[in-house]
Amino acid sequence: MTEQAAQADIGTLSYEQAREELVTIVKRLETGNLPLEESLALWERGEALADRCQAWLNGARERLDRARAESADDEE
Repeated sequence: MTEQAAQADIGTLSYEQAREELVTIVKRLETGNLPLEESLALWERGEALADRCQAWLNGARERLDRARAESADDEE
């Protein structure tokens, strides 16, 4: 899979899917018995997955903030 295809693949993952794959990657890296090239590729994918999870969390936070603001406006 090319790097661009891998990034596009990550962009389609739900928070739960990205988090689950990230946990799997961390466990594989923690074993420490992988070739350097594979470790680097896993690390890079892990970074991209972590970014995807953070984007989902940021989006959820923004939606909550908007809902709170709208609720506060309705109370006034």
